Amino acid sequence: MKITDITFGMLRVPLKTPFKTALRTVDTVEDIVVIVHTDTGHVGYGEAPATAVITGDTHGSIVEAIGKFIRPRLIGQEIANLNHITDLVQTALERNTSAKAAVEIAVYDLWAQLYDAPLYKMLGGGDPVITTDITISVDYIDKMVADSISAVERGFESLKIKVGKDIGLDIERVKAIYSAVEGRALLRLDANQGWTAKQAVFAMQHLEDAGVVLELLEQPVKARDLDGLKYVTDRVHTPVMADESVFGPTEVIDLIKMRAADIINIKLMKTGGISNAIRIADIASLYGVECMIGCMIETSISVAAAVHVAAAKANVITKVDLDGPSLGQFNPVEGGVIFNESEITITEAPGLGIREIRGLEMLPG
Repeated sequence: MKITDITFGMLRVPLKTPFKTALRTVDTVEDIVVIVHTDTGHVGYGEAPATAVITGDTHGSIVEAIGKFIRPRLIGQEIANLNHITDLVQTALERNTSAKAAVEIAVYDLWAQLYDAPLYKMLGGGDPVITTDITISVDYIDKMVADSISAVERGFESLKIKVGKDIGLDIERVKAIYSAVEGRALLRLDANQGWTAKQAVFAMQHLEDAGVVLELLEQPVKARDLDGLKYVTDRVHTPVMADESVFGPTEVIDLIKMRAADIINIKLMKTGGISNAIRIADIASLYGVECMIGCMIETSISVAAAVHVAAAKANVITKVDLDGPSLGQFNPVEGGVIFNESEITITEAPGLGIREIRGLEMLPG
């Protein structure tokens, strides 16, 4: 099975409600879909969102990076030579992690299809059913409380609460939500780089003293402020998770050695795909550090790939934040992973199991 071409499409899915964080507001998924074609007629699918404020990738840069730098290297390559192909992808150009991730996802899809097995089994196997949390966007307190109660009633047992815009209001938001769902759901707090280190310590100590129990605090400070992240980790009881502070394996090693965080958040769009996500999970496992696997605003194409990784690396990926498909008004993908509110199930179809993507607009490039 040889690669013969790589083509692109645009996929748009309106969200049920706007996705609001301290960094941005999104009301529609608009992602680049990457289709890798082969001489056997098999196709592999990948996906990448434009997340300029986090990874620096835009729709244009994703298409340009793949079309001009990655595609020429991969034409004619044998899918069976997976490690060689992923090396070609990762060394094609610097950064551009989302573009690399989209191609890698499609290649891994084809690799598992080649051996007629679902991807998670090719990665080592595991339980094909996992459970995700759901995101509660930053908003007015009453709206966030209502959204939290609704999520619990739909079966979600973990809620990821977005804060980071106003420290005083953030504290009141969390206290109100905790009071509304205490005993029915775990709360994960995501500040999205919205606080300073001292603000984070102030907020967390206030919440802890008030009896609010949180499962974790995610990325309270700016991505590059590792000293600030360590400052927070050293001073609060709640486990601190690094997200934007960690993209690749070497950064994970540095962060673990600094003891700057307790948990690592793996996202394929940050790592540049599945190969580095696996490396990060293995490194964290060696050091006894837990991981979460998360996603950007993505559909069930790329999120499906993350699900397969989560299942195969469940020994270290103990927390799952893959609610992207649940936030959309509809699922454009036929086949593949089944997303049913908090429960995610992998089918036994080969690769990612995707049969069709409805509403895909093909792009030049």
